[in-house]
Amino acid sequence: MAKGRRDNRKKKDDKPNSGLIERTVKIKRCAAVVKGGRRFSFAAMVVCGDGKGKVGWGYGKANEVQPSVEKANKQASRSLVPIDMVDGSIPHRVDGRFGAAKVVLLPAGPGTGIIAGSAVRAVCEAAGVKNILTKSFGSNNPVTLVKATMDALTACRTKEDVERLRGVTL
Repeated sequence: MAKGRRDNRKKKDDKPNSGLIERTVKIKRCAAVVKGGRRFSFAAMVVCGDGKGKVGWGYGKANEVQPSVEKANKQASRSLVPIDMVDGSIPHRVDGRFGAAKVVLLPAGPGTGIIAGSAVRAVCEAAGVKNILTKSFGSNNPVTLVKATMDALTACRTKEDVERLRGVTL
């Protein structure tokens, strides 16, 4: 490149979803035994959200750690779903299930913070939930806990949504 000229091409590290919160929940290493020894591959679980009520998760697999995380980030940013929130918390108690994992989410008052384990905390932080109480039962696998938490958060309904869906006033 000649001196004094600017390169207007997009750099590899420029992210189109730079406003998103990305949390790597789990990186798993898998070994396949082949003739020459062990061949390792990696799987990454990533949670992505805008911090304002949208959250998604992604799972990527590759032969290196970085490409697996990038694949998971790409999938997570494409799978964003809206979450109903009221004053930085969820509107009501909700249970979520996936496989053997069960997650209970309870609304909390202002100043409580996020009382949760690492996998559930990553989802809540990415979604923008500020005050919540959680408890997980059954499996402690982070991948299933993230999916159970997403199941619970997508089941939340505000009072206005319920009134509109039922056609009554509460």
